[in-house]
Amino acid sequence: MITSELPVLQDSSNESGATDAVGLSMSMSEMEDPEVKGKKKRGRPGKQAPTSNKKPRKSPADKPMGITRGRGKANGVAQHNGDGGDPVTLFEVVKLGKSAMQSVVDEWIESYKQDRDLALLDLINFFIQCSGCKGTVRIEMFRNMQNAEIIRKMTEEFDEDSGDYPLTMPGPMWKKFRYNFCEFISVLIRQCQYSIIYDEYMMDTVISLLTGLSDSQVRAFRHTSTLAAMKLMTALVNVALNLSIHQDNTQRQYEAERNKIAGKRANEKLELLLQKRKELQENQDEIENMMNSIFKGIFVHRYRDAIAEIRAICIEEIGVWMKMYSDAFLNDSYLKYVGWTLHDRQGEVRLKCLKALQNLYTNRELFPKLELFTNRFKDRIVSMTLDKEYDVAVEAIRLVTLILQGSEDALSNEDCENVYHLVYSAHRPVAVAAGEFLHRKLFSRHDPQAEEALAKRRGRSSPNGNLIRMLVLFFLESELHEHAAYLVDSLWESSQELLKDWECMTELLLEEPVQGEEVLSDRQESALIELTVCTIRQAAEAHPPVGRGTGKRVLTAKERKTQIDDKNKLTEHFIMALPMLLSKYQADSEKVANLLQIPQFFDLDVYSAGRMEKHLDALLKQIRLVVEKHIEIDVLEACSKTYSILCSEEYTIMNRVDIARSQLIDEMTDRFTHSVEELLQEAEEADDDDIYNVLSTLKRLTAFHNAHDLTRWDLFGNCYRLLKAGIEQGSMPEQIAVQALQCSHYSVLWQLVKITEGAPSKDDLVALRRVVKSFLAVCQQCLSNVNTPVKEQAFMLLCDLLMIFSHQLTSGGREGLQPLVFNPDSTLQNELLNFVLDHVFIDQDDESQSMEGDEEDEANKIEALHKRRNLLAAFCKLIIYDIVDMPAAADIFKHYMKYYNDYGDIIKETLSKTRQTDKILCAKTLILSLQQLFNELLQDQGPNLDRTSSHVSGIKELARRFALTFGLDQIKTREAVATLHKDGIEFAFKYQNPRGPEFPPINLAFLEVLSEFSSKLIRQDKKTVHSYLEKFMSESMSERREDVWLPLISYRNSLLTGGDEDHMSVTSGSSSKAGSVRSKKGRPPIHKKRIEEESSVEGSWMIRNDTLQTPGALQAPQLTSTVLRENRPAEHMPDPDSEPGSENDFVHNPQMQMSWLGQQKMEEVNRKDRTNMNYIKSRSNQGVRQTVRGLMEDDAEPIFEDVMMSSRGQLEDMNEEFEDTMVIDLPPSRNRRERAELRPDFFDSAAMIEDESGFSMPMF
Repeated sequence: MITSELPVLQDSSNESGATDAVGLSMSMSEMEDPEVKGKKKRGRPGKQAPTSNKKPRKSPADKPMGITRGRGKANGVAQHNGDGGDPVTLFEVVKLGKSAMQSVVDEWIESYKQDRDLALLDLINFFIQCSGCKGTVRIEMFRNMQNAEIIRKMTEEFDEDSGDYPLTMPGPMWKKFRYNFCEFISVLIRQCQYSIIYDEYMMDTVISLLTGLSDSQVRAFRHTSTLAAMKLMTALVNVALNLSIHQDNTQRQYEAERNKIAGKRANEKLELLLQKRKELQENQDEIENMMNSIFKGIFVHRYRDAIAEIRAICIEEIGVWMKMYSDAFLNDSYLKYVGWTLHDRQGEVRLKCLKALQNLYTNRELFPKLELFTNRFKDRIVSMTLDKEYDVAVEAIRLVTLILQGSEDALSNEDCENVYHLVYSAHRPVAVAAGEFLHRKLFSRHDPQAEEALAKRRGRSSPNGNLIRMLVLFFLESELHEHAAYLVDSLWESSQELLKDWECMTELLLEEPVQGEEVLSDRQESALIELTVCTIRQAAEAHPPVGRGTGKRVLTAKERKTQIDDKNKLTEHFIMALPMLLSKYQADSEKVANLLQIPQFFDLDVYSAGRMEKHLDALLKQIRLVVEKHIEIDVLEACSKTYSILCSEEYTIMNRVDIARSQLIDEMTDRFTHSVEELLQEAEEADDDDIYNVLSTLKRLTAFHNAHDLTRWDLFGNCYRLLKAGIEQGSMPEQIAVQALQCSHYSVLWQLVKITEGAPSKDDLVALRRVVKSFLAVCQQCLSNVNTPVKEQAFMLLCDLLMIFSHQLTSGGREGLQPLVFNPDSTLQNELLNFVLDHVFIDQDDESQSMEGDEEDEANKIEALHKRRNLLAAFCKLIIYDIVDMPAAADIFKHYMKYYNDYGDIIKETLSKTRQTDKILCAKTLILSLQQLFNELLQDQGPNLDRTSSHVSGIKELARRFALTFGLDQIKTREAVATLHKDGIEFAFKYQNPRGPEFPPINLAFLEVLSEFSSKLIRQDKKTVHSYLEKFMSESMSERREDVWLPLISYRNSLLTGGDEDHMSVTSGSSSKAGSVRSKKGRPPIHKKRIEEESSVEGSWMIRNDTLQTPGALQAPQLTSTVLRENRPAEHMPDPDSEPGSENDFVHNPQMQMSWLGQQKMEEVNRKDRTNMNYIKSRSNQGVRQTVRGLMEDDAEPIFEDVMMSSRGQLEDMNEEFEDTMVIDLPPSRNRRERAELRPDFFDSAAMIEDESGFSMPMF
């Protein structure tokens, strides 16, 4: 087996053309062949050595390499095509595909009769050129060299990396070429089947060549020859099949003639038939030898080739042979290859196996021959229904379905169950295929006439009753009740008639039990109602449920018509049936909630067009009864939504429904007002009935307020009174408080809708602002409620209202709404943050205790986690949209690793969005979160940290994760990363050790955490950060080597590592150009600086540095958590106010947020200038210096501005500016390394121009 390590081929188009039917008549070109007679029986083909009995061949100078097609023939001799207008070689003719393959083959046969060596040479070069080889087999090579030598020569001339590989090249032209290639081989054998293939020369030569090429190390040779050989084999199988048919016919004629009586028997005819039978048998033997040569010489090696496409070709063609000539090939000797390849590691090969088997199992007559194969490989086929590649899984399910159709006993119950559950797959093709299997197994009517007779006896209009019962039982036994929509969608294509039989479903639900028939249980009735609603939705919307498919597709005209017909049908039926169903099941909340979803799929015009208002009144009456009887949220919301749909202004029934709705709201409002008064009057003496009256009415009104504008009933007033009373007295039941909060929230939103849709007056805005302000205050007070549901509801409403009434309210030309904008103060922000820390970042054990010891099953745990994720997401949105200050996110980010499984995606998205808002502030927030964790660790372990502990490793791992979020483009995050290091260094040296300067600072171990970000610094910034670090170090620190000083040593090493290499990212084109171009105004190179006196330079920078201040780290929120409020680090910590207040400067002075890197570079400019000037003095003379100075003085603008200013877009602007204004003119003799060394260093002080006019911004 060839185990080539060449790259795997790209997927190419499948061969779609089937082998042409073999004609039984001999082609005219072959009937003239004088060599048909006297043929010899051939052996296994091999390369024939040149023999002396070959007719003399002309030299290459006498005849061209190829055979001319159509033109250029004179006296039967092919001529050169000098002008290149016509295709010359066989490869060019097939590639262009302009001529019919029949005529191309006939011309080749004609040339073969004239000179078979030249014709075969053209055919050999055809295969070579189809492999993408540029070499050509010359006539001398064909005459004098063995096949192996020819192939070795072509391999030497083959450039496989060129990509010129016709069979795998993309594009319609090459796909057509592949089709023409396969068709040419098929037609060639078909046209030669009566003579030439038996001449012991043409087929021997071709098969020998293809066998040699298929064993080549060159993938293109192997692929092309295998495809050609497999198509050649398919054509030979067709010839063998025809020969077999002819033999059978001849044998029957012979038997018939021989059985005649002696007087009527024709002996001459018997002799002719015997001669013909013998000749056909010889031909059959010849064909079998050829097929054996191809199969044993090529197939058995290439079906396990290293290249998947070659293996797929072999499996695809053996499937064709077994189907075409089943008597010869459909046996275990050949089926085993397909069975073995079912385990192939490549999906495309497994797919070909399944499709080949599908073609066999489709024919029921072949099942007896497949019985042993089925028993042997059935388990593998069933397991492939779970294949990781969906295409393979779909075909495997279809194959299992075919096996089921052929034999009911072939699959066990366990096999079927493995397929059943796939109807709930999220991948729709898999689910639909499984639905087809399920339909064949369970939902096909075995005796339609008997079932129809039974239905008539029981008075039913449909015979599908038993099948629908079977569907309900299957749904219940699958124990996936929430996926009824998926089950319906899976069966929709195969069982649509059953699923649209709403009359039968309604009869099963409404009819009284018949004697002798099992009654539907309560669970079965609930399941049937759920399935009915899902079938109605599928018919009305005509698209898969959520989670299946890529979205709504455009329906065809036929599908649209079907959708309209189905909608009319279900509307006409359920307009009459729905009130009866509601009447029967009105006491069951689950059934009623499902039934009330049906009206949203109605065509409501039918009420008016069909004069069915009485049915509408019946429906409204039933809905009213349901509202009065139930207080479950699902039922009430379904009723509210139904009223909303029926009240649509586009329908004439709107007035009738609106009157019924208003009457219902009036009654509920009066009842609510009366019950509230009683509850508030009785206060603590209120009994359960008073509480229930308020709660039940409030639940109904809240559900209706969600979908309907009830502001004219002024529900906010009573709700606000309930909330204030609960806050003042502290005894309000939690359910009433939760519903009052929700109802008040809806009231506020409906008032906002009214104002935004119209032209509000100042009084309207003032009134709404007063309402919003009072409601926000109530919600804030509820955050300290003892009941968790009340706190969670208040928190969610606060987050929603702060989002709605934030600064974005005035966008889109709504500046008039500015009075309604609310910005949370620091107290509210801290309370929201504390709530998140106390109710979101909790362990499962804590949560179980908070649930009062109740045992939670898995579903309850998932529900609780979902609720906590919603709380966190609501707060994170406030941070992302700049409503809550970004430093508050530090307390969120520090939990990234600990709660990664629960909230990792939310925290990561928050980090990404905040970085887009402000890179520098986000970096400060990240380092602040690490500092908080470090402080907590100091509080637990004291100043002597165990740096090998899991807690320290956890902080380092979190820092590493944070570093990864900065991405690969170091230019974009340059200043942010540098600022992060600056804050980290300041934190590490902030507090000195009280035992003396010879001991490390208390926070020095934090440098080990900070070193995780060193890789994100580019070379220039590492130098700057290192210089900044040295400012905090005393001389003794740099000499210490004890273990306690290892964090400082490792951090310094991380800054010094890579100092000679430039790791600046060139991800964006602009940034790469910015580093490699210079000004077009003739400015000098960077290393040629203007030389000034050291004293003047030193003095100018000294003066400037006198006014510089360093911004401090971000200030942590006042309260980080109720758990940690009392645990502030006080021991051994100096007063923060003693440090020159950089934090206040940072918050209140925008100038303090400017580039720290550029300022640090300027602080170092004196030292570097002195070094660089000494270097220049030693290398340059005064004349050169004067020239450089003159060039620089002529240019008033500085070459570089500080590229790391705090403005977020300045870096991108700088890149764009440099792209247009800078050009580097380097001598052509410089090598790549020298060019790299001459790139400008934006942060190197040597690249700065000491021109005061260039630096007008305040620096540190």
